[in-house]
Amino acid sequence: MSLRIAFAASRSAVAQTAFATLTRQYGNVPIDLADVIVALGGDGFMLQTLHDTEQLAAPVYGMNRGTIGFLMNEYSPGDLIDRLQAAEVAEINPLSMTAWDTSGAKHTALAINEVSLLRAGPQAAKLRITVDGRLRMDELVCDGALVATPAGSTAYNYSAHGPVLPIRSDVLALTAVAAFRPRRWRGALLPKTAKVRFDVLEVEKRPVMAEADSRSFQLVSAVEIISDPCVVHKILFDPGHGLEERLISEQFS
Repeated sequence: MSLRIAFAASRSAVAQTAFATLTRQYGNVPIDLADVIVALGGDGFMLQTLHDTEQLAAPVYGMNRGTIGFLMNEYSPGDLIDRLQAAEVAEINPLSMTAWDTSGAKHTALAINEVSLLRAGPQAAKLRITVDGRLRMDELVCDGALVATPAGSTAYNYSAHGPVLPIRSDVLALTAVAAFRPRRWRGALLPKTAKVRFDVLEVEKRPVMAEADSRSFQLVSAVEIISDPCVVHKILFDPGHGLEERLISEQFS
């Protein structure tokens, strides 16, 4: 049985060239009829594709036409069918974010990598942290804080000196960004089922923005984050180069 493939590509010239080559060679079905979706671009475009197709059953196979390509496979147009049929599946639950801004408006979004709170003014942010309804930190003075999934633990979380998490670990990383008080506090590991709440202190004086996979919400006063077990993203990787192996290798690079 032949695979029905839907191709999607970023706007970069190299991705568009690959799109033309692959669709000419393999055809291109509508995305809602596809057995598999092939994303051509970098990690940012892969995240965009996963968000855009989260209601579909088809898994997504990325081919790197970007820069780093942590979530992507090597670009090689000639043997795509064989690679798709042999690919390993990684299943990822995104984070569900609910944020309230200073006007009282409520915003929701899903994040595959991380939800981050970042200062939006010249002064450091002041955050209160509650986990599962229990106050854990009265005041964190920092440039920001984030909650990352295992899949996102090598992205912004890693840059902020957070831990790399094995893909099958049922934990989330709560990581501080440039913590000032408590001095050099770097965060905590939490159960995947934990509900994390950040309340922004001195919100008018110290404005804070929230981001869910780079989708921004300004002037937030509170943010709640929890892993969403009802949404499952399926990502395909070449054998021996799956997400679990990449996360382990990253720690020895």
